[in-house]
Amino acid sequence: MKELFDSISNESATLITKKYSTSFSIAVRLLAPDIRQAIYNIYGFVRVADEIVDSFEGYPKEELLNRFEGEYQYAIETGISTNPVINAFQKTVKEYNIEAKLVESFLKSMRADLNKQVYENQEEIDEYIYGSADVVGLMCLKVFVNGDTKEYDRLKDAAISLGSAFQKVNFLRDLKQDYAHLNRTYFPNINPENLTTEDKNKIVQEIKEDFNAAYIGIKELPKEARFGVYVAYKYYLQLLKKVDKTPAEVLMDKRIRVSNLLKTYLLFQSYISYKIKIT
Repeated sequence: MKELFDSISNESATLITKKYSTSFSIAVRLLAPDIRQAIYNIYGFVRVADEIVDSFEGYPKEELLNRFEGEYQYAIETGISTNPVINAFQKTVKEYNIEAKLVESFLKSMRADLNKQVYENQEEIDEYIYGSADVVGLMCLKVFVNGDTKEYDRLKDAAISLGSAFQKVNFLRDLKQDYAHLNRTYFPNINPENLTTEDKNKIVQEIKEDFNAAYIGIKELPKEARFGVYVAYKYYLQLLKKVDKTPAEVLMDKRIRVSNLLKTYLLFQSYISYKIKIT
């Protein structure tokens, strides 16, 4: 009956993805059927860890994260966890040979969110972004190339650039939430309460450079993954465009989002653009 529990574990990771991120789940559904579940399993794991440190107010976050990490280590050793999300993730880790150091870096950045609120320099924030976003892209890349080490090494820099771009867009989009509710500042030497146009433009330009580097790699992805990743890329690129058009002083007053109608249009536009430019 272990197969039944594994199936339920997969369903749990899938449900978490769909409930927490409609945009990401749309992109996952555009991947080839044989790799979708692995990506759901990765997202389910990282999302729960992120929710522990971000939204479980009134509960012992550090203890919960310790238990979560301990259960993951136990699952890696034994091949099973009674936590369905961890059970699904550990199977994906083993199936696609995801290195332990990637998961360790991710959990290190999650742990930083428990106590660290201000990033003083570029080195500190680069390390945080690598752990919180870049390694997630690298985990997904492991699935996309199906264990091909040569392809992984060839595409990993682009995957890192895409993860960084996504995370920095999130930082700008969630500027008010991070600062007002979590008391966090992710941009060194920038005061969120006095974000200038110059500050915003510098960050936007940096993100554009990340996107440009990522696009080169997206075009080289296996066809099973290419369109789904391209749609996620286009969605975040649209978010960046909206941020770029929003006055700096307004970013602290509202959360930038892409409407469902625009998401549908982007999906159609992405398909046309994908067929013309990439395939």
